[in-house]
Amino acid sequence: MRRRQVPQRSAGPRALGFRGGLTVCVAVAVAACGSSGAPLSRTGAGDSARAATVVAEVSSTVETEPVPHDGDAADDAAVWVNPVDPAMSAIVATDKQGGLIVYDLDGEAVQYLPVGEVNNVDVRPAADGFTLDGRPVALVVAGNRSTNAIGVFVLDPDTRQLRDVADDAIRPDLEVYGSCIYHSAATGKLYAFVDSKEGEVEQWELTDAGSGRVGGQRVRSFQVESQVEGCVADHERGDFYLGEETRGIWKFGAEPDAGDSGALIASVSPSGPLVSDVEGLTLVHADGGAGYLIASSQGDDSYAMFRREGDNGYVGSFRIVAGRGIDGVEETDGIDVSTAPLGPSFPAGVFVAQDGKNDGAAQNYKLVPLQDVLPR
Repeated sequence: MRRRQVPQRSAGPRALGFRGGLTVCVAVAVAACGSSGAPLSRTGAGDSARAATVVAEVSSTVETEPVPHDGDAADDAAVWVNPVDPAMSAIVATDKQGGLIVYDLDGEAVQYLPVGEVNNVDVRPAADGFTLDGRPVALVVAGNRSTNAIGVFVLDPDTRQLRDVADDAIRPDLEVYGSCIYHSAATGKLYAFVDSKEGEVEQWELTDAGSGRVGGQRVRSFQVESQVEGCVADHERGDFYLGEETRGIWKFGAEPDAGDSGALIASVSPSGPLVSDVEGLTLVHADGGAGYLIASSQGDDSYAMFRREGDNGYVGSFRIVAGRGIDGVEETDGIDVSTAPLGPSFPAGVFVAQDGKNDGAAQNYKLVPLQDVLPR
């Protein structure tokens, strides 16, 4: 186990309404931390820079074992929820110098699959209804830079082991970099988005190709002006978010007939809340279509939160600092969230972040109880 400790709740003031850890106000807008402890009022994307001066601090309760390779190796993670025993859920993560790793919720590796240089990874549960040979399966998708292909894997719920099921035909016309999954609530179809350092994006429909393999067909392509990687799809609302690293976050329609027109909902600024590079993106789903979009603001080692609904107004930011016997987090690439109760360690869900430094060791991933991260 990786230095896991029982969370200790702070009794101090909680500006922004964040639930765990020590909260601080920085820069010039100290007045934004009102005495009520309520979250920041809704702010439009154009006002983001003014609001970005309030940052909460939280700390991890679990860190994973380091990835096998040194240097810039860890990148992205995705949470798989065990539908029978949530405490036996898993974190599927990338070692972009060699393969995929499956961790348990104590941060210990239960599998290393040396499939190549995989950057981003995403998971969809068997409950989504994607079937192979007539049986619903939990599907894991990762863009593989070694083969320039969309890697597809089935996750066995009993063993938490991955099995490669990709058909050879899933080969995009762009140079694969980032990737994520979209499950359409309207049609039930499953799609993979892949993107490139040139700003290109392709959307592929994933299908049962027979003989226990997953095939794909490109259904859409579009482009922004510069390098992208992080992406996330809103399976309920039909939105697709894309991080253009030195510009900001784009919002597109996620359905294949949505066209190539998007809206820049949050821009990069030296004063935040998004400081270049924009990296990982993830969504927190709440009832009624509410919730949050969270982005890794790599330039200032923070995470910016926006409304999931409406105009995606800015809510607040947080950092993961040293505490509970675990080092802080810097230079984060990928992030992910699960709102499912995951047993006693994460009763209200978990926030997972890649740690680009890991206190001098090989890179790893940090796990924070979700209730410590979200506004009240």
